[in-house]
This record gives sequence, structure tokens and C-alpha cells, in this order.
Amino acid sequence: MSKFQQFEDAEQDGYLKIDQYNEKNVERIAEHYIDILDAIGEDPKREGLIKTPERVAKALQFLTHGYGIDASEVLRSAMFQEEYSQMVVVKDIEVYSMCEHHMLPFFGKAHIAYIPNGHIVGLSKIPRVVDIFARRLQVQERLTNEIRDCIQDTLKPAGVAVVIECKHMCMAMRGVQKQNSVTTTSAFTGAFQNDVTRSEFLRLITASLD
Repeated sequence: MSKFQQFEDAEQDGYLKIDQYNEKNVERIAEHYIDILDAIGEDPKREGLIKTPERVAKALQFLTHGYGIDASEVLRSAMFQEEYSQMVVVKDIEVYSMCEHHMLPFFGKAHIAYIPNGHIVGLSKIPRVVDIFARRLQVQERLTNEIRDCIQDTLKPAGVAVVIECKHMCMAMRGVQKQNSVTTTSAFTGAFQNDVTRSEFLRLITASLD
């Protein structure tokens, strides 16, 4: 995350705490949250809220740190020539993002597959790409397409498949208040536009290893 500087690196409570954020932006965002707390009827000087604006500012920088990272570069850092041409599936990738309409969380799982065409990629880089695009203000539909396009444009595979299933707090906590609804989006390129290949992918992501 080149746009952020490392601010803390200290052993606390038995684990290594590493916070990376832009100190000037923390101060700027925190000042606005003091006004927000006052506007909703709270006392920003109350003991429990004194450090809240700073905490929120740091949290927002973490939750949106994807703006500072090039997802294509992440993939290119672990591309390898390989004559494997069968489907590669990484499923049940945890997704945490924030909707751009209400800035409330949505979360769930992503299932991704690609068919190599001369190159494979280190498996950890696929969840990393998901995180990079999820750590921005998002809508699930665009998130799905961005992940698909990044993998397709960078690896040039024979096809890419992306399915994302999420619960949205803007639906559960407010508005329609439907706590159990799940939104599913999908995007396909190349070979996955074929019914047989797409069906195999959908079967694999719903299958159990037990």
C-alpha cells in the first residue's frame, strides 16, 4: 500500500499490532466525525467518545485501502508459465466491503475460477484481488465485474468465472430490514459462457469435500 506510511509497529497484548495509515488524512477525517457526533445529539467530549473520531478515521482508511493498490500488479507478481489447461477454482473467499450508497457493510463469499492459457497465478493472489476491489466503496455488481475483468485482462486465460454471494446491512439494518436476504451476482468470460463449462463451475462451488 504505497500511499500509506507505517505508523505503528508494536507488540501489544500478545500480538503484533501493525497499523498503516496516512496521518494527515486521519486528522482530517476525525475532525469531520467530531461534527457528526455533535449533529446526531452526542457529546464528542464524553469519555467513551473522545478517541472515537480517530478510531473511525483509521478504520475507514483500512476499509478503503484498496484504492492505493494495483490489482493487476499483484497478479503479475506471481504469474508462471505452465501448460495446465483445466479449470482452477478458488471458492469460499471471504468478502468484506462497504456499499457506496449508505456506507454500510456488505459481506459474504466469492467463488472464482479461470482456465489457464499458458500462465497460472499463485493461488493466494486471487483472494488478494478480491480484497483489493472489496476495500473500496462498492456495489456488488461492479465488484463482481472488476474482479472478472482484472483476472481476464492480466492473465489472458481461456475464461473467467466469478460468483459473489453477500448479505447487505443497508437491507438488514435499515430500509426494508430483511435480515436473511442474500444477493448473488455472477460474471463470466470466454469458455465459461458455454453452458457445459459454466455448469461444471457451479457444481464445483456447491460441492462438499466431505
